[in-house]
Parts: sequence; C-alpha cells; structure tokens
Amino acid sequence: MLKKSKLHYLAYILAFIFWTTGKAQHITRRDYIKKYAPLAVKQMQAHRIPASITLAQGILESNNGNSRLAVQGNNHFGIKCHSWEGKKIYEDDDKKNECFRDYKSVLESFVDHSLFLKKYDRYNFLFSYSIKDYKSWAKGLKTAGYATNSKYPDLLIKLIEENELYKYDNQYDKDDFVALKRTIYLHPNKIKYVIAERLETYTIIAKELNIKTWQLQKYNDSKNNNKFNSSRIVFIQPKRNKCKKRIHLTNKNETLYDISQTYGLKLKKLQNRNPSLGSEKLKNGLKIILR
Repeated sequence: MLKKSKLHYLAYILAFIFWTTGKAQHITRRDYIKKYAPLAVKQMQAHRIPASITLAQGILESNNGNSRLAVQGNNHFGIKCHSWEGKKIYEDDDKKNECFRDYKSVLESFVDHSLFLKKYDRYNFLFSYSIKDYKSWAKGLKTAGYATNSKYPDLLIKLIEENELYKYDNQYDKDDFVALKRTIYLHPNKIKYVIAERLETYTIIAKELNIKTWQLQKYNDSKNNNKFNSSRIVFIQPKRNKCKKRIHLTNKNETLYDISQTYGLKLKKLQNRNPSLGSEKLKNGLKIILR
C-alpha cells in the first residue's frame, strides 16, 4: 500500500499531465486564424465567399476550434444534418441531441460550408454583395436564417474588426477565381461533380473540362442548355441507381429533379419508384421513395 506522501505525489503528477495535455490541445484565436486563414482564402477564390466571413463564422461556431463538434466531428460551422448521408454527430443546440454533420477533415468542413451557402436559394442574394462588404454578408446571413441569435451579425462584425480579418478579403483575385472554380468534388453518393456559376451553361463547363455537352446533360438528366439562374451542382459522372437513404420528405416547391440532384440518383429510377408523381413542384412533407 502506498504511503500518503507518495499518493499525494502521484495525484500531483497525474493532475499535471491532464492539465498540460488539455492546455496543449486548446487552440487560441490567434492560432486558429493562422492555421485556417489559407483554407478560408481558398474557399473565397473558389466560391466568392469573403474569407473574413468564413473565418469569423468558424471562430464563432467552433469556439476557436475547441468545441466538441469541431474536435470530434471536424464541424467548424455548426451545420446540421438536413439531407446529409455521411457520418453524424449529436449535440444539444436549439433542441436536445440534434444531428450535425461529422466530417473526415477540417478541409471537408470548410468546403461543405461554401457548398451549403451556394446550394440553398435563400442565400443567393448574398453573392450580389461586394467581396469586401463583410457587414452586408454578416447581416445577410442572419436574414437568410443561418443562425437564430439576433446578435449574430454584430458578433461576426466584431470578430472581423477586432482581429482584422478583412485583410484576407484583399487576397481575392478574379483571375484566381476563374482558375479555381472548377474544383472537382466527390458527392456522398460517390459521384464527381463541379459547381456551376450563375449564367453559365453546360457547354461552357464541358469545354473547360474537355468533355461533350451531351454527356453533361445526360449525367444531369437535362436536355436544356440555357444559362443557369443560380449556382448549382453539375455531375461529371453518371448518377447512381440508388443511395443509402430510403425516404426523403419534400421541402416546399421541390421537384423530383431537385431530389435526384440532391441525392445523386438517376431521375428515371426516382420516377419509377414514385410513379404517381410528375415533374411539377411538390407539396411540403411528401414521402419520396429513394430506394
């Protein structure tokens, strides 16, 4: 049996080890900015989202990268599951035990944050703002419903100004944007895709990727080659016959085509599984059979 003095010494050593380990793992705000500013700038070049906004949201949503979601799930932006088919992590938020996206890496979290803002129509108006107008972006994110906190814009603006994050917005270059916007991503259903910008066409994308226009149209179940009204996913490989998820509950004004693009499912397969539905906009809350 250990003597009291030895027990006290052992307890001290263990406490010191736990304290130093925790201290080493804790990331300061300065370290967070230094480490992740390059990722924010790259996303700005690829998707035209101010690096200052991305960094400020990352700092706020992840507590400088120290939150449980960030440490265990690489989720730096508090993005919930929605139609997510990847790994999931659960955390109390507005409600208890809510579902959040669990990423393989921090890079994947930064990329998904950009795609999230470009996927939903409610964020479209943000891209009409100047890349250096971080105040309008901060207020717009709240207007679009990114966060429920009424002080969300003020918190972002304060972070940007106190830490001079706006200086990273000066690294935006239109030429770099053109070069980087054809980044190829991998859909959760294991299909490669790119992001098409507003006013582009399948022909423009096909020329840049050195493939045929008709191939892109076939991959995306489309015969239309008109200019896109908003940014969107364009698959550069055939979509799949099935996906992991079985049922999808429709959002207001969704179509079967929208759902086929969301899940990377061939439109014909989706129509065969839901024969009573046509190409019209669907009511909210309908059950769509995915597989």
